Amino acid sequence: MNSQTAVLDSEDLPTNLSDNPEFQTVVDSAVSRRGFLRSGTGLTAAMFLGLGGGLAGCATSGGRTSQPLLGFKPIAISTADTVQVAPGYSAKVLAPWGTPLVDGAANFKGDGSEDAAAQALQVGDNHDGIHFFALDGKSHEGLLVMNHEYCTVNEKTGAYTWLFGRKGADAQKKWSKDHVHKSMNAHGVSVIHIQKNAKGQWDIVKGSVYNRRITAFSAMEMTGPAAGDALLQTKGDPSGRRAQGTFNNCGNGFTPWGTYLACEENFNNYFGTGAGEDRRNAAQKRYGISAKASLFQWEKHEARFDYVQEPHEANRFGWIVEIDPFNPGSIPQKRTALGRFKHENAAFALTKDGRPVVYMGDDQANDYIYKFVSKHPYVPGGKTSHLLDEGDLYVARFDAGKASGDFAGTGQWLLLDKQRNGKLQADAQFANQAAVLVHARMAGDVVGATKMDRPEWVTVHPRTGEVYVTLTNNTSRTVADAANPRPRNVYGQIVRWREAGGDAAATQFEWDVFVLAGNPAVHTDRKNLMSGSANITADNTFNSPDGLAFDAEGRLWIQTDGKYSNQGDYAGQGNNQMLCADPVTKEIRRFLVGPKECEVTGITFTPDHTTMFINIQHPGEEGDSHWPDGGTSIPRSATVVITKDDGGVIGS
Repeated sequence: MNSQTAVLDSEDLPTNLSDNPEFQTVVDSAVSRRGFLRSGTGLTAAMFLGLGGGLAGCATSGGRTSQPLLGFKPIAISTADTVQVAPGYSAKVLAPWGTPLVDGAANFKGDGSEDAAAQALQVGDNHDGIHFFALDGKSHEGLLVMNHEYCTVNEKTGAYTWLFGRKGADAQKKWSKDHVHKSMNAHGVSVIHIQKNAKGQWDIVKGSVYNRRITAFSAMEMTGPAAGDALLQTKGDPSGRRAQGTFNNCGNGFTPWGTYLACEENFNNYFGTGAGEDRRNAAQKRYGISAKASLFQWEKHEARFDYVQEPHEANRFGWIVEIDPFNPGSIPQKRTALGRFKHENAAFALTKDGRPVVYMGDDQANDYIYKFVSKHPYVPGGKTSHLLDEGDLYVARFDAGKASGDFAGTGQWLLLDKQRNGKLQADAQFANQAAVLVHARMAGDVVGATKMDRPEWVTVHPRTGEVYVTLTNNTSRTVADAANPRPRNVYGQIVRWREAGGDAAATQFEWDVFVLAGNPAVHTDRKNLMSGSANITADNTFNSPDGLAFDAEGRLWIQTDGKYSNQGDYAGQGNNQMLCADPVTKEIRRFLVGPKECEVTGITFTPDHTTMFINIQHPGEEGDSHWPDGGTSIPRSATVVITKDDGGVIGS
């Protein structure tokens, strides 16, 4: 989430006050070491960043033939209040906010006047991460599981922008328990049974036992090393094992055993206090808990969100939540072994010996990248409930050490284990491993992780195993360097790394920058990279890469959630969009543009890759959209179903 509407503790505002090195400093050191900018070799900064050639020493073809990977014609930018998609493709709207889902649900009224009880049975607000789980391997029927991250709020007025229709400000003046509960019910996750009809269109299967809403009220189970610890115990749950609800679920992940991973991100915006003064401890400040009133104001009618009354309740959020969509009666599991921070998404891989690995980014300026390596191998058809409860959590340190080929530097995964890392063992603020996991950010500070520019989505190449991450921007930066030669990183970049020996279990890696976003329509000087790297042109310019995913053939899909003002640095960049890149040639083409004031996010495919599902989040967050219903309607987040008119594979 990188909403244009400011929040009390935006991801743009760093809470990391440690002395750990920042990523741009590492890049600068790598430049100095290799001497590219001072020698007479003629190498450009773009070539140093790995943008001028292939990946030397790394198998990147993945079995590619001579057939071009990108088979569609790129489209121009757009500022229209519609979804624009490449020629030869069609885009249809599915399951917008307020769509009746569970038995007994009412139709959406169109004015946002539904109460909390009605919202609990309808599709939630602000769609984000999404995954299609095929039923029996089918490409025409399955379970679409999606996150509902948050409800758009105007920080200046404190009013919900659309949840209560155009009367959001009035609702705020009469703020009641039902208002709070409606907001809580608009968050969470939806499980939606869908299938193609006789006309080839996708419909929700009404009355399906799979249709399900998971909200901020739903029962959850805390699992793993921190479960039951004093840091998770509250008045409502003295056991520290039974949490209530999930919210601000951003991106997602999925497992080969058929479960969905919902990622709790900006949970801090839901906790405040009516005490009238700042009573936060060091950990609450490090995680950005509001000093007084919270942005969403739930604490006014739900005491557990008042950090003075319930100091440990916030510790029960900021986790990866595993959900079994095929078992409607199952209780979601909060997997504490994967650490607590502002999870953006969860990218899955397997080690050479078959153990699950989950890569994760902490979406805050100057925070870290993590990975979890399971202790046990995944055995198809075997027990899986323990796989994400036992293992090792690591945080990344990016170094300027000597790397091979075009890669810029080396890196190391630092173990976050109280007993096996001497720095953590000697630090009294971590009483046990539970404290390390609950306060993973602070553990990262202690061991020396590298500050990154808001790590967002992570994805793994399906053939090479290379890992890519979006660093969406960092407008708080004050120091320039070779990779980001401006006082503020307003455009963002995508970084990739390859694990030593091609094994996801490795503790060392090599890294480079895949693309540096920019705007050549405004900045024409390639030397300072304000225009972006060599693969950024006036035709594919973009800012703030966010969503990121590979398809089965190795196309890299890039979604943006950045500035759409079309002024200043962002002039000519249009609405937020989705692009597609070839990892080998590094060509990037624009595939889709969203409606006004939206974020383009979430991506999944049917098994045959002839249908793509994405989400349009917060259209009209500043009031200027009527998508998708048109006319004078209030805007609604929705899923967009994309198909190729000839029935072929998306992107081909």
